[in-house]
Amino acid sequence: MKKLLPYLMLLAALCALHPVAAQNDRIERQKRIIADLEQRIARGEREIASIKKGRAATEERLRRLARQIDSRSQLLDATEQQAALLRLEIERTDSVAGDLSAALERNRQQYGAMVREAYRNYRHNNYLTYLFASRSFVDVARKITMLREVAAMRERKLLEIDSLAREVADQKALLDTRHRALDSVLQRLTSQREKLQRDARSARSEASRLSKREKTALQQKMASEQELDVAISELRKLTRGNTEGASFSNKTTGLRLPVVGGRVKRYMENMAEITGPKGAAVISIYDGKVVEIKRNRITNKYDVFVAHGEYITSYANLGAVSVTKGQKVSRNQRLGSIGSAMNVVTMEPEYKLVFGIYPPSPNMKMRAQDCFRR
Repeated sequence: MKKLLPYLMLLAALCALHPVAAQNDRIERQKRIIADLEQRIARGEREIASIKKGRAATEERLRRLARQIDSRSQLLDATEQQAALLRLEIERTDSVAGDLSAALERNRQQYGAMVREAYRNYRHNNYLTYLFASRSFVDVARKITMLREVAAMRERKLLEIDSLAREVADQKALLDTRHRALDSVLQRLTSQREKLQRDARSARSEASRLSKREKTALQQKMASEQELDVAISELRKLTRGNTEGASFSNKTTGLRLPVVGGRVKRYMENMAEITGPKGAAVISIYDGKVVEIKRNRITNKYDVFVAHGEYITSYANLGAVSVTKGQKVSRNQRLGSIGSAMNVVTMEPEYKLVFGIYPPSPNMKMRAQDCFRR
């Protein structure tokens, strides 16, 4: 059992390498998200720079700056996630390298003991004594075979040491690469924070030129840009005959808000604007089926639509989605996470969800606030 222990520990260390591919995929996906956001920001900067001076231009610049600040906030979040993934990878790689280094040292010590033992036997002619003590020629042949096996074992140990040494070197090289990548990501984070502060100063300067009434009107215009860009009438066709969550009705009440830890900012008939903490989970208010997922071309956020029988609930301005179209969801199941937005009136970023509820017939009216707990 003692002889098997080093091999078992080596096997455990090598098995730890298995998640590397999946972790690398997550890092690469995060890189693509960041690259997409950087391109979006670059386009926004060019558009802002092309806007001419003037009263109408001030409003347009402010609209675009607000979107730019929101995009930079998304980029910061995505870059921080990449840094977190890299830190996990560094921790994992460091652990694997440490285990491999320990296994390498143990193997070197074992090989050294083997060599010293072989040298002592050679010096004291123990091999000859061992062979001459044989009872028969068959016994001599058996002992010669055993001596050759011991020599082969030393050779295998040497090859194992060489393989482990290369593995340790590879893991340390990977660790150095990850450290350099993390340093680069942290530098980009610092740079993006500075640019975010610059954009915020510019936005506040632009906002100071507008009256309170103009700011409120602009906020309403920007809110209209976040309206759902699909026809609910088309979605109603998809919900006909749906049995998932069919017990939902216009009398259903006492449900949790769709944002964990959220609070209602404003009700607008069938819609509710709900704010929450950064990264808050967005949940389905009832059992149902995801009938559509859209990406808003203006805000770059996600809109998710869930059918409860023939009723539809919409969840707009999600920063990330954790369900797929056609998937069945249970009550309070996570749909994704809350997205960021820019409040033009206060010039402060916030995290919000625009929730809507639609009965089977457009002639039926249902207010969002009637669904939730009092």
